[in-house]
Amino acid sequence: MSIDRRLFLMRSAASAGVLSLQWGITPAAFAADTVRIGVMIPGSKSDHGWMESGYNGVKNAQKRYEGKAKITYIENVKFGDMEQALVALASKNDLVIGCGGQTQASVLKVAKRFPKVKFSIVGPTGTPTENVAQYDVLQAQIGFVAGAVAAMLSKNGAVSYVGGMEIPAIVNTGKEFGNGARYVRPDIKYFDAYTGDFDDVAKAKEATLAAIAQGADVHYNILNLGIRGMEQAAREKGTRLIGSYANYCADANPLYVAYTVSGIGFMVEYAIDQMMAGTWKPEYKQFGLAMGPSSAGMEVCGGGTPQMVAKIKEIQGDLLAGKIKVAIG
Repeated sequence: MSIDRRLFLMRSAASAGVLSLQWGITPAAFAADTVRIGVMIPGSKSDHGWMESGYNGVKNAQKRYEGKAKITYIENVKFGDMEQALVALASKNDLVIGCGGQTQASVLKVAKRFPKVKFSIVGPTGTPTENVAQYDVLQAQIGFVAGAVAAMLSKNGAVSYVGGMEIPAIVNTGKEFGNGARYVRPDIKYFDAYTGDFDDVAKAKEATLAAIAQGADVHYNILNLGIRGMEQAAREKGTRLIGSYANYCADANPLYVAYTVSGIGFMVEYAIDQMMAGTWKPEYKQFGLAMGPSSAGMEVCGGGTPQMVAKIKEIQGDLLAGKIKVAIG
């Protein structure tokens, strides 16, 4: 069940009973022992990226725990509205999940006001508190692999990366993307840019066009709806993209040559599974390649050459073994 952000925020000052009715939930609608879980998805659930992956995790959990848990979500919550939205969620749920590192500050603040509610944050690096778990995607790890693949696929010998907010996890992913490209092709040219907004289409397009003007022909990103701008630039100039978060090779989109998997939905489901099993704990947990292909991976559309496949496998193995070290956090 979802709720429009503006309506949600308008109702958040209401009493618990009134708020539940606005959600279409009456106090008698569920058994007393039904577990209530609320998920805040900061961006659009249809961004074909981080937020959509998180939303898919919500959908999967709703199906698996039908009749045992009431799992609701809200989407498109701006940074300035997060605290208010989290307070409303915490007043109605046993577990609240912030789907994105940008929710970290607000979750940690609100969690202090609701010590009996459990909170999980998908995305950041950080020390857990008494009632907050933090799950690290290890984006820089798969970013390194993406850089290697981009370099192997580049015809011009130049690749680029566009990030949204210039925060450590996003910057480190860009840094390791460049390192991965140089790992397999030391003379590769690498360009990066940060738009300051995961959803700004115009700025993402501008950054990509600037890189294309310098020769970049394969691009990677950590964006949400901003990816639309990169697609526009690539379409206009005949360059290609490596997508983030989920494998959409089946879409046969000619703009995309590969996709990374960063299992945001997998991590949302992990938090819910732990809650339902009674094993949830306030932990800092790293995901990435060590947690399997649903957590992290690389898919080259069309399969790639045997040499490329072997190199990807080698790099992933070296990352897991610690032979290749990348930034964390």
